[in-house]
Amino acid sequence: MRKITFDIETKNFFSETGSNDPASLDIAVVCIHDSTTDKYSSYFEEELSKLWPILEKTDLLIGFNSDHFDIPLLDKYYSGDLTKIKSLDLLKEVKKSLGRRIKLDTLAEATLGRNKTADGLSASRWWKEGKKEQVRDYCIEDVRITKDIYDYALANGHLKYKDGKDIKEIKIDTSFWESAPTSAMTHTLPF
Repeated sequence: MRKITFDIETKNFFSETGSNDPASLDIAVVCIHDSTTDKYSSYFEEELSKLWPILEKTDLLIGFNSDHFDIPLLDKYYSGDLTKIKSLDLLKEVKKSLGRRIKLDTLAEATLGRNKTADGLSASRWWKEGKKEQVRDYCIEDVRITKDIYDYALANGHLKYKDGKDIKEIKIDTSFWESAPTSAMTHTLPF
């Protein structure tokens, strides 16, 4: 099963677009981990055509808040429909079990013992300052954390979060995560 863990950083904010629709934003960079190659890679907006062949051969997209944010934004640039690829949104899984949303950083700190290196607001500011490589590095680190959170949940059936001073567990049902997709991807690009 080919799994792509991914994250997106944007060039702008919702407050600048006047909309809460992720598709109103502009992609700065998309970073991925490809389970087939076990490598991390990045694609700036002008390089997205190199990403499409990878996604078209993907069995599972893994992200954090990806069903609500990343996939709709990426679909704005794609000539097909990325929602046809099976996806696993780790934030949805946490909310399904816990009943509320938790930040990726909160999960990473309690589950993995490390924190994110920055946040999306910093990345957008860096982008505006011309620090493209810093944005890319931050995005790749978020992909690393997302992949490690996925792997931890898959191996242990739970994630951890800090509630006050206490570390608590969130039971996660991973039984369907790596099952075969229910429908095949409709390939729409000319390759």
